[in-house]
Amino acid sequence: VQAPVGIVQWCLQPLCDRMRLLFFGNLYQDWSEFVLADLGVLRFEQVAFSPDSRALQQRSEVDQAMALHQCGERLERGEDPASILASLADLSFDNPWLARRHGRLLFALGQQCERLGDWDQALAVYARSSHAQARIRQVRVFERSERWQQAYAYARELAAAPANALEVQALQRMLPRLARKLGGPAQRRRRAAPLELIELELPREQAGLGVEEAVRQHLAQAGGQAYYVENTLFNSLFGLLCWEAIIAPVPGAFFNPFQAAPQDLHDSDFQQRRAEAFAACLGRLDDGSHRQAILDCYAAKQGLQSPFVFWPMLSETLLDQALACLPAAHLKQCFLRLLQDIRNNRAGMPDLIQFWPSEGRYRMIEVKGPGDRLQDNQKRWLAFCAEHGMPVSVCYVEWSD
Repeated sequence: VQAPVGIVQWCLQPLCDRMRLLFFGNLYQDWSEFVLADLGVLRFEQVAFSPDSRALQQRSEVDQAMALHQCGERLERGEDPASILASLADLSFDNPWLARRHGRLLFALGQQCERLGDWDQALAVYARSSHAQARIRQVRVFERSERWQQAYAYARELAAAPANALEVQALQRMLPRLARKLGGPAQRRRRAAPLELIELELPREQAGLGVEEAVRQHLAQAGGQAYYVENTLFNSLFGLLCWEAIIAPVPGAFFNPFQAAPQDLHDSDFQQRRAEAFAACLGRLDDGSHRQAILDCYAAKQGLQSPFVFWPMLSETLLDQALACLPAAHLKQCFLRLLQDIRNNRAGMPDLIQFWPSEGRYRMIEVKGPGDRLQDNQKRWLAFCAEHGMPVSVCYVEWSD
């Protein structure tokens, strides 16, 4: 006779998740953060925070955060959006931290309604979402459901007061298309400023290097120092110059010792809540003290986690050349644009940068291989550079046999 088999069932996961939420303020971090920090694998800036810094101040807010998390898990499992929306119907959010998460969840639910072809439900959900792309998605739903008049009217309304550069770019494409659908005259789209083009034909055996590295080596041979930086250099320079502003102990920004970034990094009022600190940091670009401030921060904060600084990509040589060749006015324009919409503007920057230190000048180069096209965020950055007189080129590469 076999001995009875004992079965143990773990029943404390909900409690453990709640404890994790209370400590970290989120449910994507876990207790391994302690191990990684103790081993020195991850090192974090130490920010002073008080009980007022906590994102969740009441038990009811903890319950709401758990409810949002559970609804998100149900959506990932493919549950019907209507049942999830019913669960959200009785929830209201005075807490800004929870309201942001609610807005993101509603946007994801709206996208699922679109996939299912439930146009009216998608419109209703997007209208309730605070997500940056929710308004544009409403125009697209009107368009996809062939409600051309409503799509055109709402697009015109948005164009009168666009919320961000992403909306401006999307509406520039949508409005002429919708006008044609309504039988109106063809509308001329504003032509982008002409860009300097570089056309290269490189040996096919260099394709194994990757198109960006092949172009970098070609440019270096032609003179000047060329680096593959993409989004890393300008983000890092911003992060080093504005380090103190970014980590300012604003209430609700930091509430656990393992945070690489403030919790409100992507909020529309991120800069406004730190206006004095950012003004002081960016003011260094006006008096020329930014160079030493960046180098000092690079030395003092080496290796600490940062939402902007890409330590492996930086070197003293790169920093020295960048600070010698990049005009402070150009840096300031880039940093101000980044602060306008951190989530969308931190990407799309040109792949390469080339310096001529003896001449104090530079050039950015966006590289495109055979069949590759410019993405929307890249077009926005190129247009921005052209508008502010920043030297930038687009390099198209073909491989020769």
